[in-house]
Amino acid sequence: MTSPEDQSPASRPPGSPQPTDPEIRDRVYRSSAGIAGGVVMLALVGWLGIDAIVAGEGRTPWLALAAMILLVPLIVSLTVRPAVFAGQDRLRVRNPFRVIVLPWGQIATLRSGYSNEVLTVAGAKFQLWSIPVSLRARKRATRRQSRAAAAQDGRGGRSAGPGGLGGALGRGGGGASAADAAARAGGDRAMEDLRELWEAREKDESAQGEVSVRWAWEILGPAAAGAVVLAILVATG
Repeated sequence: MTSPEDQSPASRPPGSPQPTDPEIRDRVYRSSAGIAGGVVMLALVGWLGIDAIVAGEGRTPWLALAAMILLVPLIVSLTVRPAVFAGQDRLRVRNPFRVIVLPWGQIATLRSGYSNEVLTVAGAKFQLWSIPVSLRARKRATRRQSRAAAAQDGRGGRSAGPGGLGGALGRGGGGASAADAAARAGGDRAMEDLRELWEAREKDESAQGEVSVRWAWEILGPAAAGAVVLAILVATG
């Protein structure tokens, strides 16, 4: 499940004019389940690795150390690291091995299918790793929406008569919308938030610019070093 976390907006100098539109706070979307799974895996790797380093004999401590240098960055990159930062002028996607910065004006669409993706006007496609798709959650949400719609139709039928139609359209309409929003899967709600922000900001002058992609060498470097050391130890064993 993903959850947005508001961050404080950038401070303005005293006496500066207030912006015409309300300032949009930065939002962070991360996978709580992914982070929890990553912490458990890191604890397991650390426990087994340290035990092998301390109690192992011969080449075992070196093999354990090389394996930890390889595995820890990979686990962090795949579970704890991914995040999506939605700011006032840009969308920053921190995937396992890359960081992609997309001004809102360069985004063509935000698409949900078997994965959540952002497409640029130039045709590039990037996956939003930290907003996973749960088909089971979608099915549960669909069933809840169907039950809520059936219950709403039943209440509307019973209230038919003088004033019944007005009550169904007035009080019932807002309740149905709130129920639909609450019933959607967490990833779908996050994507809907991002689409609304993109539609509101894509035409602004400050939301224009170029797309930038940076490889996460802080992850790739240690993992590659651990893989090389591990391969040498295994080959020379």
